[in-house]
Amino acid sequence: MTTATLVLTQNSSFSLEDWLQNPPEHTEWINGELVEKNNMTLKHSRIQAKLATYWHNYLESTQQGGEVYTEVPCRTYKQGRIPDVAYLTPELVAKYGNEKVLPQSFPLIAEIISPTDEMEGVFEKVNEYLASSGQEIWLVLPENKWILVITQEKRAMFTTGEIINTQLVLPGFQVAVDQLLA
Repeated sequence: MTTATLVLTQNSSFSLEDWLQNPPEHTEWINGELVEKNNMTLKHSRIQAKLATYWHNYLESTQQGGEVYTEVPCRTYKQGRIPDVAYLTPELVAKYGNEKVLPQSFPLIAEIISPTDEMEGVFEKVNEYLASSGQEIWLVLPENKWILVITQEKRAMFTTGEIINTQLVLPGFQVAVDQLLA
Protein backbone atom coordinates (compact mmCIF):
# COMPACT_ATOMS: atom_id res chain seq x y z
CA MET A 1 0.00 0.00 0.00
CA THR A 2 1.23 3.48 -0.70
CA THR A 3 0.26 6.93 0.39
CA ALA A 4 -2.74 8.33 -1.44
CA THR A 5 -2.95 11.82 -2.85
CA LEU A 6 -6.02 13.50 -4.19
CA VAL A 7 -6.48 13.24 -7.94
CA LEU A 8 -9.74 15.12 -8.39
CA THR A 9 -10.17 18.08 -6.11
CA GLN A 10 -12.64 20.20 -8.03
CA ASN A 11 -14.69 17.48 -9.72
CA SER A 12 -16.40 15.40 -7.06
CA SER A 13 -18.85 13.89 -9.55
CA PHE A 14 -16.66 10.78 -9.99
CA SER A 15 -18.67 8.25 -8.00
CA LEU A 16 -17.83 4.80 -6.66
CA GLU A 17 -19.98 3.38 -9.46
CA ASP A 18 -17.89 5.32 -12.00
CA TRP A 19 -14.73 3.87 -10.45
CA LEU A 20 -16.17 0.35 -10.50
CA GLN A 21 -17.01 0.66 -14.20
CA ASN A 22 -13.63 2.04 -15.23
CA PRO A 23 -11.06 2.50 -12.45
CA PRO A 24 -8.28 4.86 -13.55
CA GLU A 25 -4.84 3.27 -13.21
CA HIS A 26 -3.13 3.56 -9.82
CA THR A 27 -6.19 5.02 -8.10
CA GLU A 28 -8.49 4.04 -5.28
CA TRP A 29 -11.90 5.47 -4.45
CA ILE A 30 -11.77 6.45 -0.77
CA ASN A 31 -14.31 8.34 1.31
CA GLY A 32 -16.05 9.76 -1.73
CA GLU A 33 -12.91 10.89 -3.53
CA LEU A 34 -10.69 9.51 -6.25
CA VAL A 35 -7.12 9.22 -4.90
CA GLU A 36 -3.88 8.20 -6.55
CA LYS A 37 -1.58 5.52 -5.14
CA ASN A 38 1.96 6.84 -5.27
CA ASN A 39 5.38 6.65 -3.61
CA MET A 40 6.12 3.06 -4.62
CA THR A 41 9.82 2.42 -4.08
CA LEU A 42 12.11 -0.15 -5.66
CA LYS A 43 12.07 -2.11 -2.40
CA HIS A 44 8.26 -2.04 -2.29
CA SER A 45 8.02 -3.24 -5.88
CA ARG A 46 10.63 -5.97 -5.34
CA ILE A 47 8.78 -7.38 -2.33
CA GLN A 48 5.48 -7.18 -4.19
CA ALA A 49 6.91 -9.15 -7.11
CA LYS A 50 8.58 -11.72 -4.86
CA LEU A 51 5.46 -12.38 -2.81
CA ALA A 52 3.27 -12.70 -5.92
CA THR A 53 5.81 -15.15 -7.38
CA TYR A 54 6.01 -17.18 -4.16
CA TRP A 55 2.22 -17.47 -3.92
CA HIS A 56 1.94 -18.32 -7.63
CA ASN A 57 4.67 -20.97 -7.47
CA TYR A 58 3.02 -22.49 -4.40
CA LEU A 59 -0.31 -22.70 -6.26
CA GLU A 60 1.41 -24.40 -9.18
CA SER A 61 3.31 -26.90 -7.00
CA THR A 62 0.28 -27.85 -4.90
CA GLN A 63 -2.25 -27.62 -7.74
CA GLN A 64 -4.68 -25.75 -5.44
CA GLY A 65 -5.81 -23.53 -8.26
CA GLY A 66 -6.89 -19.94 -8.16
CA GLU A 67 -5.04 -16.84 -9.31
CA VAL A 68 -2.54 -14.38 -7.85
CA TYR A 69 -2.84 -10.72 -8.83
CA THR A 70 -0.90 -7.51 -8.24
CA GLU A 71 -2.56 -4.11 -8.02
CA VAL A 72 -6.01 -5.30 -9.01
CA PRO A 73 -9.22 -3.44 -8.09
CA CYS A 74 -11.78 -4.70 -5.62
CA ARG A 75 -14.74 -3.22 -3.82
CA THR A 76 -14.97 -3.22 -0.06
CA TYR A 77 -18.28 -2.49 1.62
CA LYS A 78 -17.72 1.24 1.07
CA GLN A 79 -14.56 1.88 -0.97
CA GLY A 80 -12.77 0.95 -4.17
CA ARG A 81 -9.35 -0.47 -3.28
CA ILE A 82 -6.29 -1.87 -5.05
CA PRO A 83 -4.35 -4.39 -2.93
CA ASP A 84 -0.63 -4.76 -3.63
CA VAL A 85 -0.88 -8.58 -3.92
CA ALA A 86 -4.05 -10.67 -3.80
CA TYR A 87 -5.15 -14.28 -4.18
CA LEU A 88 -8.49 -15.38 -5.60
CA THR A 89 -9.72 -18.94 -4.96
CA PRO A 90 -10.71 -21.20 -7.88
CA GLU A 91 -14.39 -20.79 -6.96
CA LEU A 92 -14.16 -17.01 -7.02
CA VAL A 93 -12.16 -17.05 -10.26
CA ALA A 94 -14.98 -19.07 -11.86
CA LYS A 95 -17.57 -16.62 -10.52
CA TYR A 96 -15.80 -13.27 -10.97
CA GLY A 97 -12.69 -13.92 -13.09
CA ASN A 98 -13.92 -11.83 -16.02
CA GLU A 99 -15.13 -8.80 -14.06
CA LYS A 100 -13.36 -5.44 -14.25
CA VAL A 101 -13.46 -5.09 -10.46
CA LEU A 102 -13.89 -7.83 -7.87
CA PRO A 103 -17.16 -6.97 -6.07
CA GLN A 104 -15.73 -7.98 -2.68
CA SER A 105 -12.35 -8.25 -0.99
CA PHE A 106 -9.92 -10.94 -2.02
CA PRO A 107 -9.64 -13.85 0.44
CA LEU A 108 -5.87 -13.30 0.85
CA ILE A 109 -4.35 -9.83 0.54
CA ALA A 110 -0.89 -8.38 1.12
CA GLU A 111 -0.24 -4.67 1.54
CA ILE A 112 3.38 -3.50 1.49
CA ILE A 113 3.60 -0.51 3.79
CA SER A 114 5.71 2.50 2.82
CA PRO A 115 7.36 4.83 5.36
CA THR A 116 4.85 7.56 4.50
CA ASP A 117 1.74 5.45 5.16
CA GLU A 118 -0.32 6.44 8.15
CA MET A 119 -1.07 3.40 10.31
CA GLU A 120 -4.63 4.54 11.11
CA GLY A 121 -5.39 4.44 7.40
CA VAL A 122 -3.67 1.07 7.01
CA PHE A 123 -5.77 -0.51 9.77
CA GLU A 124 -8.92 1.13 8.39
CA LYS A 125 -8.17 -0.64 5.13
CA VAL A 126 -7.60 -3.96 6.94
CA ASN A 127 -10.96 -3.62 8.68
CA GLU A 128 -12.65 -2.88 5.33
CA TYR A 129 -11.09 -5.95 3.74
CA LEU A 130 -12.16 -8.17 6.64
CA ALA A 131 -15.71 -6.76 6.63
CA SER A 132 -15.96 -7.41 2.87
CA SER A 133 -15.19 -11.17 2.72
CA GLY A 134 -11.41 -10.86 3.17
CA GLN A 135 -10.12 -13.72 5.28
CA GLU A 136 -6.41 -13.03 5.74
CA ILE A 137 -4.48 -9.78 5.39
CA TRP A 138 -0.69 -9.50 5.40
CA LEU A 139 0.85 -6.14 6.31
CA VAL A 140 4.47 -6.13 5.18
CA LEU A 141 6.62 -3.48 6.86
CA PRO A 142 9.95 -3.67 4.99
CA GLU A 143 11.75 -0.95 6.94
CA ASN A 144 11.00 -2.59 10.31
CA LYS A 145 11.28 -6.15 8.93
CA TRP A 146 7.89 -7.12 10.36
CA ILE A 147 4.99 -8.89 8.75
CA LEU A 148 1.62 -8.83 10.50
CA VAL A 149 -0.97 -11.41 9.53
CA ILE A 150 -4.50 -10.45 10.49
CA THR A 151 -7.69 -12.54 10.38
CA GLN A 152 -11.05 -12.06 12.09
CA GLU A 153 -9.95 -14.34 14.92
CA LYS A 154 -6.27 -13.65 15.44
CA ARG A 155 -3.24 -11.53 14.74
CA ALA A 156 0.30 -12.84 14.36
CA MET A 157 3.57 -11.01 13.89
CA PHE A 158 6.67 -12.37 12.17
CA THR A 159 10.16 -10.87 11.92
CA THR A 160 13.71 -11.72 10.83
CA GLY A 161 14.83 -15.25 11.58
CA GLU A 162 11.25 -16.53 11.48
CA ILE A 163 9.12 -18.39 8.98
CA ILE A 164 5.81 -16.78 8.03
CA ASN A 165 2.92 -19.01 7.05
CA THR A 166 -0.60 -18.46 5.88
CA GLN A 167 -3.22 -18.76 8.61
CA LEU A 168 -6.43 -19.55 6.67
CA VAL A 169 -5.93 -19.21 2.94
CA LEU A 170 -3.39 -21.24 0.88
CA PRO A 171 -2.92 -23.92 3.57
CA GLY A 172 0.69 -24.99 3.95
CA PHE A 173 2.32 -21.92 2.36
CA GLN A 174 5.37 -20.63 4.22
CA VAL A 175 8.41 -18.49 3.49
CA ALA A 176 11.30 -17.15 5.53
CA VAL A 177 10.81 -13.48 6.42
CA ASP A 178 14.47 -12.83 5.57
CA GLN A 179 13.98 -14.39 2.12
CA LEU A 180 10.90 -12.29 1.36
CA LEU A 181 12.36 -9.01 2.60
CA ALA A 182 15.89 -9.50 1.18
